[in-house]
Amino acid sequence: MRELIAAVRRGDADEVRALLESGADPDTLDGTDGLPVLCLAVAAYDKPVAEALIEAGAAPLRRLPDGSTPLLRAVDAGSYALTNALLRHRVPLSLPDREELLARARTRSEAGAEAELRRRTGLTGPVERVRVVDEEVGWWCEQLTLGELTVRDEHRAILTSMEARYGIRTPFDELVERALAHPDRDHVVWSDVVFTLGRRVDEETWQWSRDLLNHPGRLYRLLAADLLLSLIFGDIAKGDAPFWDRGREFVPWAEQEQDPEVLAVLLHAMTHDSAPEIEAVGLAYLAHPDPAVRALVPETLEQSEDGRSLVRPESLTAVLTLARDEDPGVREAACRWLGHYRGSEPEVGDALVALTRDERQPIRICAVSGLAYRDDPRCVEAEHRIGPLDPELPFDERLMDVWRYQRRREDAEGS
Repeated sequence: MRELIAAVRRGDADEVRALLESGADPDTLDGTDGLPVLCLAVAAYDKPVAEALIEAGAAPLRRLPDGSTPLLRAVDAGSYALTNALLRHRVPLSLPDREELLARARTRSEAGAEAELRRRTGLTGPVERVRVVDEEVGWWCEQLTLGELTVRDEHRAILTSMEARYGIRTPFDELVERALAHPDRDHVVWSDVVFTLGRRVDEETWQWSRDLLNHPGRLYRLLAADLLLSLIFGDIAKGDAPFWDRGREFVPWAEQEQDPEVLAVLLHAMTHDSAPEIEAVGLAYLAHPDPAVRALVPETLEQSEDGRSLVRPESLTAVLTLARDEDPGVREAACRWLGHYRGSEPEVGDALVALTRDERQPIRICAVSGLAYRDDPRCVEAEHRIGPLDPELPFDERLMDVWRYQRRREDAEGS
């Protein structure tokens, strides 16, 4: 089985799968330390290889000479992704295994990654720190190395997800403190806390989150806004979204919030509701210095299902102004809104034509698509301004919109 060991060490998931399909034992022992190859994948934070081994029958609960298991080692390593991958094993955990796992995660969470690293190594020197981004979901964590041992600071996310998995309703305040220990919306711990509380979709969690908006600390308010946004999205898996149209409740906070990051999240949450007071808040921030705030203004404006009848002249003027904004993200947001607006005002089509000459290709694509969606014949000539596409990027379905426009014209002329 040397080939399997070598493939695992290389991190070659495709080769690992091929060898396993050819009959290689997923519980093969590494000749160096006598541990199953699943432990090699765990130590390397190699989720694809670990998943291949698990799918082939590797045992995450196999008791090792030191009393641990591959699953416990994933927890010790602070790997949220690996822990969840190993927990998807076909054999459910017994109650003692579950209690052991939760206790291990809780101990590691309370200790903290650096303290645990120093305890396990016995070393006192400087810790090497590296930011690691999960390209699949965009979350990040900090990876700490001291001597020959490496851990990641995801233990609080591991604990939070396991508690939710096993029906433990962790107190709201405790989850808040876990998130704030990693004060970044994209950190895996913060993100998992928001995800976990967002799936509760109950009035109690809604009120606690809303009350948190009154906190003097910006990080508390940012977390509150993030939680409320998550609650509005609801539990997608169950199709439960009872707060979808309650964004108008945030108007008093949005009117007085001074922190641009908090304000942007609040505006995002408000855009899923539709009310005159929400539009008024959006228009008030038309010239806000932060582009992330300005980019959300179009989504706060009222529209009917036909994209036309509720749009006020001042609202359309605001979006046309944003279409000339210095920030590309703001221009793209305005472009999307204009492309779906059904009004016949000539300045809308003219603004989209101007955006087909934008320096950013995504905006040019959006503008051409918007013209085609509006049945504006200028989309045909403007399509040539999109320019060569990056072959490494996935195909953008909007690139077919001019073709669809031409088919509609041909069908209309032939009828």
